[in-house]
Amino acid sequence: MSSSPVRLKVLELLGRMDNKAYSNLALGSGLKDLSHRDRAFASRLFYGVLERKLTLEYIISEYSSRPLGKLDDHVANILKMGIYQLLYMDSVPDSAAVNESVALAGMCGKKSASGFINAVLRSFIRNGKTVKFPENKIERLSIEYSCGKKLAEQLCSEYSYEKAEGFLKNSLSEHKQYLRVNTLKTGSDRLAEELKRSGINSEKCSIVPACIAADDMGSIEGSESFAEGMFHVQDLSSQICCAALAPVSGETVVDVCAAPGGKSFTFAEMMENKGKIFSGDIHEKRVGLIKKGAERLGISIIDAFKKDAAVYCSEIPEADKVLCDVPCSGYGVIRSKPEIKYSDPDEVKRLPEIQYKILSSASQYLKNGGELVYSTCTLSRAENDGIIDRFLNEHKDFEPVPVVPWIKKYENEYKITIFPEEFDCEGFFISKIRKVGG
Repeated sequence: MSSSPVRLKVLELLGRMDNKAYSNLALGSGLKDLSHRDRAFASRLFYGVLERKLTLEYIISEYSSRPLGKLDDHVANILKMGIYQLLYMDSVPDSAAVNESVALAGMCGKKSASGFINAVLRSFIRNGKTVKFPENKIERLSIEYSCGKKLAEQLCSEYSYEKAEGFLKNSLSEHKQYLRVNTLKTGSDRLAEELKRSGINSEKCSIVPACIAADDMGSIEGSESFAEGMFHVQDLSSQICCAALAPVSGETVVDVCAAPGGKSFTFAEMMENKGKIFSGDIHEKRVGLIKKGAERLGISIIDAFKKDAAVYCSEIPEADKVLCDVPCSGYGVIRSKPEIKYSDPDEVKRLPEIQYKILSSASQYLKNGGELVYSTCTLSRAENDGIIDRFLNEHKDFEPVPVVPWIKKYENEYKITIFPEEFDCEGFFISKIRKVGG
């Protein structure tokens, strides 16, 4: 059982999230000095509180004598941590969840709130740890699955209530983590053996070649296999996207929004490190990530450079294949980045115009007969179907192409929306078009 100092670290990280930090960056830097056991506990508690934020706040409001908005931030986060342990962590006895929360108040200088914290948590326990959710269907989705109300409404409107509920429920479940095998250096079987020696179990994925699912990902980037460039971490949906573009040895490929480089790396491996890949990104620091990753993997055909993807560059040669994986609202990846669930959809209404400009610019790099994949990690219709349908309507020199003909469900579709529950991966949109000239 982890003690209060570990919970204090989690409390500190949650404070960073209150100041708009990114969960993956906060966790990566905040837990590096902890033991493996404590890191696993802290990681689950940290992500759990983020994932269930609205549910936990709803429960606090039901049991607190004080309005949630008037609680000190530390006190509110301690209560969220305590209730999360009581409701979702069977390994933590109720008494420990309460006592450690009370102790945590003293450790962060909020000893005066100890009695209040103790009272709220014990009241919740006395009531059987029950939660009565709202009767309104949208409000229930928002509270039960901890999702912003506007996003819940959007998902129901664009798909269906059942589809929205399935997606949100899945976002709170444990899920697989995927690796892309660096076929320039090793094979799937050999990598699986190497990982097993490091205490990491893995299994092959049948949907795309050279993809394996691995457990215990917390320390995998510190493994010897990672240092030797035997793989890079890449979700299955992203690997399906790469398989859809299907570059081959000797081709010229343009990846217009490439950082941190995962798809460019996979392309290089598919191309046997023969040909040329032009990988652009608007941020110089992120361009450095592409270069560093390519060096670790032993890839030499990637030319990474700073560039605004919405502006055409005449210095980039005609390409056989183009990937246009645009910046998006990210609703497909909320199980990995739960803070996205609480953003206001109105704040990303400007994205479709930016996405369309990037697609229009990227399409100019294609030679006649060349193919382009447009993709996002969101489920927003406006950012997905709306963009590609508008483009095809306004560019008669392009035609739709089946995206993933090897997946029977989608074999004739030129645009697909992948929901996480389908393949146990992140949500993703992929569309494929071909330049036919005119």
